[in-house]
Amino acid sequence: MTGEIFFYRSQHWQLLPERAIYWQEEQALIVSDLHLGKATHFRKSGIAVPAGIVAEDLFRLQRLITRYQPTQIIITGDMFHSHENKEVDYFEVWRRQFPNIRFHLVVGNHDIMPEEIYSRLNIHISPTLTLRNIHFIHEPCGHDNGYTYTFSGHLHPGYVMAGMARQRLRLPCFYFSRHCCILPAFGEFTGLASMNAEVDEPVFVIAGDSVVRAQ
Repeated sequence: MTGEIFFYRSQHWQLLPERAIYWQEEQALIVSDLHLGKATHFRKSGIAVPAGIVAEDLFRLQRLITRYQPTQIIITGDMFHSHENKEVDYFEVWRRQFPNIRFHLVVGNHDIMPEEIYSRLNIHISPTLTLRNIHFIHEPCGHDNGYTYTFSGHLHPGYVMAGMARQRLRLPCFYFSRHCCILPAFGEFTGLASMNAEVDEPVFVIAGDSVVRAQ
């Protein structure tokens, strides 16, 4: 599962079916909306959800780290879903495998834990991040903000594909709008919001083990 290499804004973005991007020039994995701890949060509210979701998501991220050997991981928000819980402790143990990789979290609306917890987890946090004039935020911008381009998450984007027999299937996607790329949610325990892309805006859908350009 090597994904689709998309040369855009003078950079090479490898779009991966695991719902991540490998940025070749920066040796960086980019992911968004892991929502670690969401399952525990729901279970505490009496909602039955499958066990082991965090372990599966982190194992998927671990495989990407092994394959691409990144020097940094950029998370465009909502890494954790809510307050500290046992899944944060699970991540802390998992994180020790990669002491030389810099984890940078662009804080999302769900990242509400005290700063000292992120420090303990060896995660650098900030409201925004800019590398090579590429800007990272959590919530998408709808206009030119003065940067070359912006990457974000938050919306959990999906794209509706129509089949020959009037089937309609909504799939997670990478959506490159005029001013902002919106990443799919990396976490499996998330929904999808349909994107209404303009005809000249690239969209890549994730279909199983493949990334396919939809327009």
